[in-house]
Amino acid sequence: MNVSGERLDSEWVRGWCKQTSAELAVLMSSFLKTHGFPPGENAVVLATDESHGATDALVDLTPIPSDLTTLYWVVCEVSLPDVEHGFFIHPASTVAEHFREYGSVQIDDEPPAIVFASDGGGHLFAVAGSGRVWKSITASWFDDFEVVAASIREFLEQTGRTVVVQT
Repeated sequence: MNVSGERLDSEWVRGWCKQTSAELAVLMSSFLKTHGFPPGENAVVLATDESHGATDALVDLTPIPSDLTTLYWVVCEVSLPDVEHGFFIHPASTVAEHFREYGSVQIDDEPPAIVFASDGGGHLFAVAGSGRVWKSITASWFDDFEVVAASIREFLEQTGRTVVVQT
């Protein structure tokens, strides 16, 4: 549950996917002309039966916050290598692999946090049991993290605005 006490809603996430994908299409249509080189594969990939299985496995493996589960029931992954310095929401299968290898992230007095995303510079994003989203100060699982959003919804809203600003 996030700090405001309001849980992430799957319909809201679907709307975010649709809006962000539309804005992404606008950005990619002018990318070559604007930047002088073609864009990479930028996409919001919707969940599939296979990714739902990976989400179930992740839920069985970790103390995953409910908003992250909701996100993964709608979104398989987000890959935005050409938005700012790059932005990626990892598939649930990758999150599970990383959890097995590195465990959860301990942040201040927060419940254990699960790394679920990264940027093009290797900085990690983790969501804690409180619902807050944290970003690593460096490209490391073991250094300090700073809060960047009060909830996954706020985190997604910030990401969507970043796409719009770049168009």
